[in-house]
Amino acid sequence: MPERETIERAQEDAREGKSPSTQAGEFVREEIHHVREGKHGASSPQQAIAIGLSKARRAGVKLPPPKGSPSTRKKAAQDSKASKQPSRKKTSKKRSRATLGALQRKSRASVSRAALSRQGKKSAAKRGKRARSVAATKASRTRKAA
Repeated sequence: MPERETIERAQEDAREGKSPSTQAGEFVREEIHHVREGKHGASSPQQAIAIGLSKARRAGVKLPPPKGSPSTRKKAAQDSKASKQPSRKKTSKKRSRATLGALQRKSRASVSRAALSRQGKKSAAKRGKRARSVAATKASRTRKAA
């Protein structure tokens, strides 16, 4: 379950008309903080991001389905559906505990500054030169004054 502040920040982004990916970024940020503070680990930066996006979908952020495998798309559809209807089933304590136990055995280094930087560069490299240029130009325009 996401923290109340995270949901409030995402709702504020939605009110300001920001994109769903910006709203979901709050959940990803929370997940990265959880790993950094030792609540649990992650096997890679991608896993931490995926957990955050899943939480965002469950909280009602209208994210498009991922371009991954059919099982990943199915899980994303499940998460989106879960946001629309009230939870009827009580969460299984055994399953929750097992999930947390598995995550606690994972590495905390997966969301280090270096690991996240590598992930960002890899992701940007896939997008192509023009897209990177446009993103950098926009970043320079919207950057706060130092």
